Amino acid sequence: MASDCSAVSHGGMLPYDRMLKPISRKLRRDMTDAEQRLWHRLRRKQLHDVQFYRQKPLGDYVVDFYAPTVRLVIEVDGGQHFEAAVIVADERRSAALRRMGLQVLRFDNRQVLLETDAVVEEIWRFIDARIGRA
Repeated sequence: MASDCSAVSHGGMLPYDRMLKPISRKLRRDMTDAEQRLWHRLRRKQLHDVQFYRQKPLGDYVVDFYAPTVRLVIEVDGGQHFEAAVIVADERRSAALRRMGLQVLRFDNRQVLLETDAVVEEIWRFIDARIGRA
């Protein structure tokens, strides 16, 4: 977790390392094609009226998409995420996010670009189930 001096938390917001803010801004400007395609389907509360944020700092990480009301993180992984060392780092990252009470859904770029509707359907089903439990 971020050190106490750099962690930010206001009310119900999760803490994050403020040094990640400029990185998250750059990542928003430089989204991949897959991230842009998925963002087009997530933004403006299109799924169950749930607000998503893109390239959001959480803890020591910047996640691709975050929906705080359903505590959902969505990661869109490029080809480098299939390398052994990156797989281990991704699992460590997902475990840290789960310890924060978040659920992580991962999709690879190919899935998002070629099977967009199926990806969105899986996200919709997760949100539907989460809202149904509320």
